Amino acid sequence: MKPSLPVARRGSSLAANLGLSERVFASAADRAMARAIDDGLDRVEAGLVREVSYADPIAGTSARYLLDAGGKRVRPMLTLLTAQLGDGVTDDVVTAAEAIEITHLASLYHDDVMDESERRRGVPSAQTVWGNSVAILTGDLLFARASQLMARLGERAIRMQADTFERLVLGQLHETVGPQGHEDPIAHYIQVLADKTGSLIAAAAQSGIIFSNADPAYQAPIVAFGEKIGVAFQLIDDVIDLSPSPAATGKVPGTDLRAGVVTLPLLRLRELAKTDASSAALLARIERDVMPPDPAAAADAFDTNTQASRIVPSAQTVDAIVAELRDHEATRATLDEAHRWARDAVDALAPLPEGPVKKALTRFADTIVERSN
Repeated sequence: MKPSLPVARRGSSLAANLGLSERVFASAADRAMARAIDDGLDRVEAGLVREVSYADPIAGTSARYLLDAGGKRVRPMLTLLTAQLGDGVTDDVVTAAEAIEITHLASLYHDDVMDESERRRGVPSAQTVWGNSVAILTGDLLFARASQLMARLGERAIRMQADTFERLVLGQLHETVGPQGHEDPIAHYIQVLADKTGSLIAAAAQSGIIFSNADPAYQAPIVAFGEKIGVAFQLIDDVIDLSPSPAATGKVPGTDLRAGVVTLPLLRLRELAKTDASSAALLARIERDVMPPDPAAAADAFDTNTQASRIVPSAQTVDAIVAELRDHEATRATLDEAHRWARDAVDALAPLPEGPVKKALTRFADTIVERSN
């Protein structure tokens, strides 16, 4: 008898992963819905292990790597949750949830190469272990598997997968090249977040509606919710990156800044620096002492007579600068922006019927912004 495959690690319950209090599921019917979603997640998890297992030893090991590292499985959870507006957790809903999560996993392999990230989900990133080429090819392999799963569901699923994949790539492309001369940097940044994060969350939520045969009128509000909550999620991450509690966040404060990643607090600071001297001074210290130097600028600044190069600031200096940005108006404005996007996401749910699904989605939005507290 063929041994069963192990199930990868995820959070233990709907309430734990979406931050839902038990009070949300006060009635017997509501609790039954929560149990149905958790049972569905067990099916999805087993399916993920099956679908990313390959006979080829290299592909099998690299494809399972980030899956085995764990994850909250928020996207498939949203698929199963919105499916409660229709026929519930059908086989097609489970297949769609698996495809969405595999698409997300694939994007992580690519993102870590593009961002030169050293860790992901508490383990060394894939390219750190196998190199860029294997990491990129593994991501491609997973994208192919996700497409195969969606193909089982018919033309509309294929079209949704292709449209979402296109937006993921465009988001990464625009993030890589940055805003062009005619573009507002902040508007450009928000669009990148909508493409890279919002589009896949929206597809996850929409899949639950489509493949449970729910009322098609629910699709537009659900897609709007997913897009907006995805932007809110990433903006909160920008704030969390500056958090003084690495034990809680799993990251060194200012990880993005130290890696040269431009986030909304920095963009807001650049705007304020145009008219505020103290903001300009902070921006200068960040660009000089925290962010990695631009190679071309560093070469121009190199003094060939003294052979002197950039002085590396102390860890205490960098920590102090990050702390100053954390308490700055630019970061407070970013947090306010995240709250606005979350409120707009909840407002988009207005056409949905009152009930546990709407309550759960609203609580999910609240949980997103509460992560920064």
